[in-house]
Amino acid sequence: MTNLRIPALTPAGSHGHQFVVYGDSCSGVPGAIHEATTAAVNQVVARFAPPPEFICFLGDEVIGLTSDEQVLRDQWRHWFDVEMAWLDRDRIPLFHTTANHTTYDAMSERVYADVMAHLPANGPEDQRYLSYWVRRDDLLMVFVNTMWTHLGEGRVETTWLDAVLTDHADARSKLVFGHHPVFPINGFGGEYQREIEHANGQRFWAVLVRHGVRAYFCSHMLAFDVKVQQGVLQVMTAGAGTRHRMPEEIEYLHAVQVALDADALRYQVLDDTGVVREALAWPPVLPPSATWPSWSSHQQTTAAEPMIRVWQVTGVTSATPGGSQTLISGWRQQAGLPPLWIGLIGPEQRLSVLLGPQLGRSPGLWHGPTFQPDAPFAFQIAVHRGMGPGGLLWRWNDDSPWTSLTGTAPWGPERLPVLTDWSLGCSKRNPASRPFLGPELHITSTDG
Repeated sequence: MTNLRIPALTPAGSHGHQFVVYGDSCSGVPGAIHEATTAAVNQVVARFAPPPEFICFLGDEVIGLTSDEQVLRDQWRHWFDVEMAWLDRDRIPLFHTTANHTTYDAMSERVYADVMAHLPANGPEDQRYLSYWVRRDDLLMVFVNTMWTHLGEGRVETTWLDAVLTDHADARSKLVFGHHPVFPINGFGGEYQREIEHANGQRFWAVLVRHGVRAYFCSHMLAFDVKVQQGVLQVMTAGAGTRHRMPEEIEYLHAVQVALDADALRYQVLDDTGVVREALAWPPVLPPSATWPSWSSHQQTTAAEPMIRVWQVTGVTSATPGGSQTLISGWRQQAGLPPLWIGLIGPEQRLSVLLGPQLGRSPGLWHGPTFQPDAPFAFQIAVHRGMGPGGLLWRWNDDSPWTSLTGTAPWGPERLPVLTDWSLGCSKRNPASRPFLGPELHITSTDG
């Protein structure tokens, strides 16, 4: 392990926590394909200064998926005793979640419970060591089981989770950890195997929102991704060693270092060389919308792009909607379509965003809520360049939670060029193209 230290994010004030989250190494076999890649990520984690208070590993530690119990136990032994030998687990606790490579049948569940006997045994009676909770001062962490053989892959039991969160309502911060995501990653969706079954996922997310959980950390899809739904972050980190199935032009091996305090959750995502590739502080801090300046029909901004730009849009929808209606479009000097287009699409007048950062390529489409015809509307929409494809956000007003718009691209606003020319309600170059069809359009904006 190199001695070159990596500065860790730390919480503000005396109350807070800093830790590391990563997952999906699929290792445990000496000399196999993932041993070296896992070691590279571990070397980065070992360099944080100060070191993390604890580490959360979100499953698929070993390659598993074998019917031979001894082979599986040998993989776990190699992973803990050799690959993780660098970690003093008495000083820095290591917490885990179940996963599809490690708890895929009754035998593997039994082996998992044996090798994880150091974890709290406070889960449901029939899920001991498979689900559990940890309380560290003002922080509650709940580790859920998305691979329970009683329910099948891609489902999670929510009654126990709801009870635990209720019992710990006094916790200042609440985090939940699991293996499968609830919302699709990089356009790759599919109930049960790629994400939690949809109805079950909706119930699960409703529990998180109701109890004020700040983030759900998950793994499984080989990517780093963040999005927000009803104010709760979904942070996907699956870069701990499984490189061969990772789209290298977009994704990379990584670990996530997190600092958490009463005001913010901040993270930095470091690749296997120790370079910070992405970072975020959530939630964004914005002035009250009543103080935001109005934008004119043809607005210009400076060449310095903010991390987040937010607009408040009010107006009345058309009584006879259809086609595409421009609310905001951002331009650069080159010919072509606007790299950023925000508007309403279709007879249902669905809030939509088109990102076209590359000339001659089809833009990516993100979409959100719909609006009734001939009715007043008001909402806020944000472009956050630090959140990848989850960085197109909307909410109703200052007091509403943010939600990421839905899209399928594996990239987002981080690819946009600097935009300095803006047009509202119509195209700058062709006012007759995609005009807003309703009256009283008014737009204010702020940067963060």
